[in-house]
Amino acid sequence: MSSYKRLGLVLMTSCAALALNGCSGASDVASPGAGSVVINVPAPAPSPTPTPTPSPTAITAAQFAAVTAVNGISITADEQLALVTAGSNNNVSGTNMLNGVYPTVATSLTPAMDPSTLNSFFTSTNFVGALNGPTDTAFQGWTCNSTSAEFGGSGARCTAVPAVGTGGSTAVCPTGTIDDGLVATFRACRLPSVITGTLNLPKIAGVFYRLRGQTEVGTDVGTTGADSGAVLNIEPGVVIAADSTEATNDLLLVNRGAKINAVGNVANPIIFTSQQNLTANGVSDASQGQWGGVILLGRAPVSVCATGTGPNNAAGSSATCQLAIEGVTGRFYGGPTAADSSGAFQYVQIRYSGIAISDGNELQGLTLGGTGSGTAIDHVQSHNSADDGIEIFGGTTNIKYIAITGADDDGFDIDNGYRGYIQFMIAAQRLLGATADSFSTEIDSNNAEDLLPRTFGRYANFTFVQTALAPAAIRLRGGADMTFVNGVVKTPATVACVNIIAGEQTAGGRSTVRPADAALQDVGPPVFNSVYFSCQGR
Repeated sequence: MSSYKRLGLVLMTSCAALALNGCSGASDVASPGAGSVVINVPAPAPSPTPTPTPSPTAITAAQFAAVTAVNGISITADEQLALVTAGSNNNVSGTNMLNGVYPTVATSLTPAMDPSTLNSFFTSTNFVGALNGPTDTAFQGWTCNSTSAEFGGSGARCTAVPAVGTGGSTAVCPTGTIDDGLVATFRACRLPSVITGTLNLPKIAGVFYRLRGQTEVGTDVGTTGADSGAVLNIEPGVVIAADSTEATNDLLLVNRGAKINAVGNVANPIIFTSQQNLTANGVSDASQGQWGGVILLGRAPVSVCATGTGPNNAAGSSATCQLAIEGVTGRFYGGPTAADSSGAFQYVQIRYSGIAISDGNELQGLTLGGTGSGTAIDHVQSHNSADDGIEIFGGTTNIKYIAITGADDDGFDIDNGYRGYIQFMIAAQRLLGATADSFSTEIDSNNAEDLLPRTFGRYANFTFVQTALAPAAIRLRGGADMTFVNGVVKTPATVACVNIIAGEQTAGGRSTVRPADAALQDVGPPVFNSVYFSCQGR
């Protein structure tokens, strides 16, 4: 038995030793000698695949275009959308790419076209919108800043007291003006009610020039009369304020045959404003309609003629066609001189203007009636007008660098046979809410679709920031001929981008969208090229 036990013990010991040697790495772990340690590193988790930004859904015709029937005639939303998409490089399904009025990226939002191919008046550009990216300074300095549009740069707040300067108590009013004493610390030098010769308004520290009632430059010379010789010259940096101490509508009107030369510069714009704006905290971003505005009248052709005058023709050669300008009584515009000059209006701000005298009879920030192509208008801001920012009744004046901020009605309103070109346009409506029927631009012919000359315009490099709950940002009607290039259009929820209307039917089709007809001075349907649309709050 004992021999079996010893044999069993030997066998058990041998098996235990073999088992121990079979344990992987057991002797290495126990021994302080040389060896290797294997550490199993877990494999890294795979990076998550980024979720692509979804492409915006295509806009529907009903979202893009508003339909309005006139005289039982309408243009469907599908037809309007098809008309726009027939152009080149239009994006009708864009999303908001604006920070205020500035594009958020440096690259053009859609491929641009060269507007100089339309007419030599246009500057060649390679971007859409009025501003070339987020660092463009073209609208800085000569504009004022507000909640409607922040241009940045050295421009003051629109609510700030303009830079009249100090020394009003000892300042002397220049020849031809009337000393109205001190207003706060500023010397008020009032303009006469009628300027018949040459009146110079120099920049004098501590002096502002006052408008009281209807102030006129010259007297009307009619459709073909010679210049009256009345000229108002205004130096850079001058401040002109309406008189808030009396009830009459304060405004400046330049009659046919007279001229205004209001020429500021980037650092020293000329400012037309209300007298309330001369007091700290005297106005706010809600202020508007505190005085009338500026009216320039000329002898260029118009299509709507007063009873007993006209009619006009495609050449605009009628020597009798004229019409009374709205907002005042008995002041006329129009004539046969397409190149007529009413002077120069450059680097100018018009603040807190606009008065609705009656329905359809209003004073705008700037009103042009029959002004000709010899009139130089550029770098003009109309801020917080209680009516339109700028309304153009006929004429042939071409315009560049226009900023309409905070208008309570339309930004740019053109009608009555206006024929011209406008480039670098900004219309940024009131954030506080404009009236319901307010468009960034309204283009019309007063429901007389085929009067001559036909309304004809070309817009290039425009930015329309619509806030009012109007049918659309762009209203085009009245048989007007329009081309839109290099634009950006933004509208809020429930507001379409375009509203194209026809009010007459001829054998050739519906006005505004019918084929070209030379006999009617009609070049055909509107054209859209390189316009980026962000409609319905997208």
